[in-house]
Amino acid sequence: MTSLAYQIRSDGQRVWGDWAHVPVADVGSGELLIRTSYSSVNFKDALAATGSGKVVRTFPLIGGIDVAGEVAESTDTRFREGDQVVVTGFALGEGHDGGYSQWVRVPADWAVPLPDGMTAWESMALGTAGITAALAIHELEHNGLRPDRGPVAVTGASGGVGSLAVSMLAGRGYDVTAVTGKSDAHDDLRHLGASDVVARPTAREGVPPLESGRWAGAVDSVGGDLLAWLIRTTQRQGSIASFGNTGGHQLDTSVLPFVLRGINLLGINSGYFSHELRQRLWQRMNDDLRPRHLDEIARTIDFRELPQVFPQFLAGRMRGRIVVRVGDQ
Repeated sequence: MTSLAYQIRSDGQRVWGDWAHVPVADVGSGELLIRTSYSSVNFKDALAATGSGKVVRTFPLIGGIDVAGEVAESTDTRFREGDQVVVTGFALGEGHDGGYSQWVRVPADWAVPLPDGMTAWESMALGTAGITAALAIHELEHNGLRPDRGPVAVTGASGGVGSLAVSMLAGRGYDVTAVTGKSDAHDDLRHLGASDVVARPTAREGVPPLESGRWAGAVDSVGGDLLAWLIRTTQRQGSIASFGNTGGHQLDTSVLPFVLRGINLLGINSGYFSHELRQRLWQRMNDDLRPRHLDEIARTIDFRELPQVFPQFLAGRMRGRIVVRVGDQ
């Protein structure tokens, strides 16, 4: 038996993706064999599949950093045939065959049972983007953020993580300011729950290390100059959850916001954290962090359409989330 898969290859000079029929016995490794229902497309997937970023660690490798499906075989007592599961993180699609395959085998420790009432499609409309947004909000609240503390900024707000974060925060009662470089996205972001939408500030020379404090907290998916601006404009004892670098990985700032205002810069890595917290966040995304208008934030493509969307991600033309229908293809 073979599995239709989108495999990333390299000849040592270039990296590319192509379709392949891979023996199921050769797809991944671990205690669980999953019959894939859905996957998703993230910026990291586009970097990996096109070779635009050094994401893939070994070749050939099946792409896709998210997967949801049904357990077909299990040698772990925690899971039985027929269980619905979701897997994100743990180098899936980077160092281990990922979700762009009709079948995938993974370690049981990576899998989370699909929460009751959540569909496989919804889990991939959330995917890595959702678990990242949920982890960011969890860490902000762990460090004292509450709706009555003041406004919360979300950068890259029209993207996958940003749009989910806007909806999650608004649903929790926060006053959300969406920061975006897309002028035509303002109405959509207000529809998701943003009380204010502002244009991405332009970088300028000679800025002071501290500006007027505006934010009780922030979710930053951009990095670079935009993160430096957030650091300068966050209120006393405020926190910033940072996980993106599309705006650059260098950070031009000073210690003054940290020592004079006591702000917290929280690094968010949704690939590796405790299994207990991962399960709890998936439950929260089915409860108090369940995004409103999820069916408007995400759209679905067929498996064969997958290669067409990677260039759009890299060109910054995508909004929201892309779910990939893998099953029955």
